[in-house]
Amino acid sequence: MSERLQPGDTAPAFTLPDADGNEVSLAAYQGRKVIVYFYPAALTPGCTKQACDFTDNLELLAAAGYDVVGVSPDKPEKLAKFREKESLKVTLVGDPSKEVLEAYGAYGEKKLYGKTVTGVIRSTVVVDEAGKVERALYNVKATGHVAKIIKDLGV
Repeated sequence: MSERLQPGDTAPAFTLPDADGNEVSLAAYQGRKVIVYFYPAALTPGCTKQACDFTDNLELLAAAGYDVVGVSPDKPEKLAKFREKESLKVTLVGDPSKEVLEAYGAYGEKKLYGKTVTGVIRSTVVVDEAGKVERALYNVKATGHVAKIIKDLGV
């Protein structure tokens, strides 16, 4: 079980492939705030709802200085299919090795339909301009989560 991040922690650096196979690094967002959200799998109902909610609110978040990056264990090909099928505008990156998911505390034991399983823990980490964790939310719900973040951030 990986450690969960706390506000004030330095956000773990990462470089992962996006849906087009291009590398996306956390370092590229230095000087801007970035919402990094972790979800179990592209093309599944809950993850689709969450990605569409972020896409629908992307302009609002961008205007408030926030970029959004979605991370899942999927390969770029599946992310591209997800993006095309749902017309997503958020940046989606794949972490098949799950190293970044673990570094962010977003992979480990969780309850699924009453059973304990190991997998991706739906989580959202807000990273400030200096690369520090501003908020770290774990076991979030796919539905209504984006609206809650917007409210909590005062956007």
